[in-house]
This record gives sequence, structure tokens and C-alpha cells, in this order.
Amino acid sequence: MLLDLLENFYMAEANELNFADNVNAAETINNWIEEQTHDKIKDMISPSMLSEYTKLVLTNAIYFKGLWANPFNPDDTYETDFELTSDETVEVNMMKSDSEDSIFNYTETDDLQIIELQYTGDNLSMIVILPKENNITIAESALSSGNLSIWINSLTGDEVDVEIPKFKFEKKYALNALLKHMGIIDAFIPGVADFSKMDGTNALFISEAIHQSFVEVNEEGTEAAAATAIIMELTSIPEEPKRFIADHPFIFLIQHKETGAILFMGRVMNPAE
Repeated sequence: MLLDLLENFYMAEANELNFADNVNAAETINNWIEEQTHDKIKDMISPSMLSEYTKLVLTNAIYFKGLWANPFNPDDTYETDFELTSDETVEVNMMKSDSEDSIFNYTETDDLQIIELQYTGDNLSMIVILPKENNITIAESALSSGNLSIWINSLTGDEVDVEIPKFKFEKKYALNALLKHMGIIDAFIPGVADFSKMDGTNALFISEAIHQSFVEVNEEGTEAAAATAIIMELTSIPEEPKRFIADHPFIFLIQHKETGAILFMGRVMNPAE
């Protein structure tokens, strides 16, 4: 009954594992994550995170591969400098749009340029938020759900010469401190955490919460994956085209256009890493 409920209403599955055999248990979980993310996220769970006291591991994974509606021509990609700071640069491969047919949804504010790069199918797109000055904090401080809605609603088709670097990164985050900072505190405290609706007792608490992501952007499109695991233990239009040149740090997000749901979001500080 419970397994059918998970599968039919939550598109989830449940499996029994012997967490005391932490090496094999971690391998089983990691194999599932790798399969769901097409091998983009590997070895997410360390055996040291699991023990005989571990009672539950919750994992989810998402994989996305989108092709640009208007791909960048690899022949136009060139090497150039990307400004990390006012006096420090790195060399990157910069993609360049075809100036003869460069219509993009675009808007700007006094401090920011915002552009939308469409994926095929017209259901998903990438929003790139580029500060006009090389100061990523300007974009970070301005980014909010309200401002994002305003920017997206202000996007209009415009002739824009776009240059954006190819980049690929993978990052793992420990979420315990972040979640506590957001106000989720009791869930991490043995004896205080209340997950009684899961097992009928107050013995469960969260010991580890981790998230790992992978994003690659190139001339063809974007490939991205992410996984999260929570481990629970028992107490114990102008004349000339506009120019959008992303040659310094910027923010990007991948959105589902109809609902506005953000699937991935990140900031590119150094595309060469």
C-alpha cells in the first residue's frame, strides 16, 4: 500500500538497505543517483555518512539536457579574457551569436542587463543576469522573486549581439548550516526533532543534508543535473544591435516558462575552473 502510494502520487520508490554495511549501502545509493543523472553526479554519499544508527536516507535527483533554439556556431567561438577582478583575468572560450539573426528577449535596468536564451520546444529557457559593472553583488542584491518577475515580464524581442562563455562546473554543498540559518533548527536536534508522523516516535533527526549539482553550457545547449540527500539518524531596439558581453561574473537560471519554476540557478565567477 505505502509503496503504491509513493509510486502513484509522488513518483518515488522505497528500498530497504542495511546501513550498518555502510560501504554497500552508499554504493547502492550512489548508483541510483548516477543512473538518474546520466553519470553526471558520482560518489555523492560517503560510507562514513552511514552507520548502524542511520534509519533513513531521502534522495532526489533531476537531470536536464536542453538544446538551444538558436545554437551558437562553434566556428565563431574564440578565446578572450574574462575579468575576475579589475586587475585579474582568465582566458575562456567565448561563444558568439550570429549577428545576422540575433533576436533575443532582452531588457535592462540602470545596473543590469537581462537576456533570455531559448531552448528547443519553447517550454524552457535560460535567463542570464549580467551586471553592467564587474560587481556580482549588484546582481545578487537585486535578485528577488519580485524583481525577477518584473524583469521577465519586461523582456521584449530585440536585436542583440550575445557573447557568453562556455562553462562547466560541479559543486557539492553541505546544507546543515544553511538550513539552520534559514530557521530549520529543531529538525537537527536529537530529542527535539519531531518526525513522529514518519515512524510514530520522536527518535528521528536529520544528521546530514547535502546537495550536489553539475552544469555544462556549450554551443549546442545546456546539460545539468542535481541531487539532494537527507540522512536521518536515530537519537544516539536602436540602429545598432545591443551588446550583451558576459566577460565578467554573472548569474544564470533555467526556468520552466509556463509556471515560472526555477530548475537550476547559479553564478559563474570563473568559467575557466
